[in-house]
Amino acid sequence: MTAFTVSLAGFPIHIEAIHESTRRFCADYLCGETPMVDICMQPCDIELEGEKSDRERALEGLPPHRFSDAYLETLAVYRKIAAALLDKDVLLFHGSVMACNGKAYLFTAPSGTGKTTHCRLWLSEIPGVHVLNGDKPLLRIEADRVLACGTPWQGKENYGRNEILPLEAICILGRDSVNHIEPVSFHDAFPTLIAQTNRPPETQALLKTLTLTERLGKLTRLYRLGCNMEKDAAAVSFHAMCAGEKP
Repeated sequence: MTAFTVSLAGFPIHIEAIHESTRRFCADYLCGETPMVDICMQPCDIELEGEKSDRERALEGLPPHRFSDAYLETLAVYRKIAAALLDKDVLLFHGSVMACNGKAYLFTAPSGTGKTTHCRLWLSEIPGVHVLNGDKPLLRIEADRVLACGTPWQGKENYGRNEILPLEAICILGRDSVNHIEPVSFHDAFPTLIAQTNRPPETQALLKTLTLTERLGKLTRLYRLGCNMEKDAAAVSFHAMCAGEKP
């Protein structure tokens, strides 16, 4: 076992992991603060994560694949962290968070739709932009704002930074032949938003997730973007979502 403490979404979390590689994975988030949350990994957690992966692959028509125990532990650790942080009003969300002028902008869509491609357009076309988190940020839902928080779980491209910024807008991305972006109501955005959260099976935790998702949608400007993945798409989404910010 290896024990260490990380700071995620502003909360110190003590982790007892089986694999030393999990500590290395979290290296940029290590801290010396007194923990507010404790996570302890067991071999059964890794086994359950492998079984879950196989079920998901089966739904996609893919054969089972045995990932390494070290990799599966990182997934299991994050699942436990997400469950523990619900009580702190923090959501694990699937999306890519871009940062510009000290503010965060989140793009979300089903896998394979083009989030990564669109975010690369922001990086190449808009000066001063960087990726806060490329895959699985934490969203801290406060009374009057939402904070987008970096995590070690940054996706295959490993895009991200250890920082926390106010979330200004969420954009639901889709493919289209012509670039266009429009505001969308919380009612219309809700099915996509809830689909992109981590949804725990326990009833009370799921109810808390629904409540936090509703607060997220009401505290944040929401947009729907149709884009063709050409350079102009970045300018279209930037100028709408950043509301007066200069590139």
